[in-house]
Amino acid sequence: MIANARMYSVNAETAAAWHALLEWVIARAGVAATVIDYPAPQPLTALWARDDLAGAFMCGHPLSQATPRPIVLAAPIPAMPRCAGAPVYWTDIVVRADSAITTIEDTFGKRFGYTTPDSQSGYQALRYLLAPYAKARGGRLFSATVGPLVTPRRVIEAVLAGDCDAGPVDSYALELFRSTEPDFVSPLRVIASTAITPIPALIASSTIDSESCERLADAFRNAGDADELADARGKLRLTGFARPAAADYDVLRLRAREADQLGYSQLA
Repeated sequence: MIANARMYSVNAETAAAWHALLEWVIARAGVAATVIDYPAPQPLTALWARDDLAGAFMCGHPLSQATPRPIVLAAPIPAMPRCAGAPVYWTDIVVRADSAITTIEDTFGKRFGYTTPDSQSGYQALRYLLAPYAKARGGRLFSATVGPLVTPRRVIEAVLAGDCDAGPVDSYALELFRSTEPDFVSPLRVIASTAITPIPALIASSTIDSESCERLADAFRNAGDADELADARGKLRLTGFARPAAADYDVLRLRAREADQLGYSQLA
């Protein structure tokens, strides 16, 4: 079995912290698993399709649609006031700090970046937010969409380089950048945020035996209090882990359907 934290390994420092935390969880659970690297731009869809996952981050949108449904082991609780001690997040829409854009409406007619269409934070959350605007304005909002940019880092780089005027960044990823690379994100300004939704979960493949899954879930819960992980939790801006139900992510599928029903099937 394998474990992986690619989604929130935003740089070498956070990747090392996740590696240490996942190795601790695996050892505590007593399961035979290895923490692997899976750097961008390797497709996350290929990772999620594996049948040997035992602690890998999966985006909520594909999780809500997966058949069979993966087993949710844990979800991080970011140390951010808006999270209020819950395993949640949102999408921040960012522009250059010196941009004249101050509202979501100001982005209309401009170039808007995105990560990939199967991303909740980098695409689907935006569809749900923007669908009513698109319906009111006849369908198209932007002069161009720029992507797939794949990762939050590439979205930020594209905004800073002027390749797009605005773009979406996962709020927890942005918090990790602020903590570990403040100079990288200081030229950015957040102009709007989407609704709060369940944060991506650490999952096991549906083929993994239930006993191993329960041991892993318990180990993730214990990781929130383990003294030896205090440094890793600090670097990862975590207060701990919770274990949401797989059904908690159904809201993401329903919201995507609502955007479809409003005629906004893709960012445009």
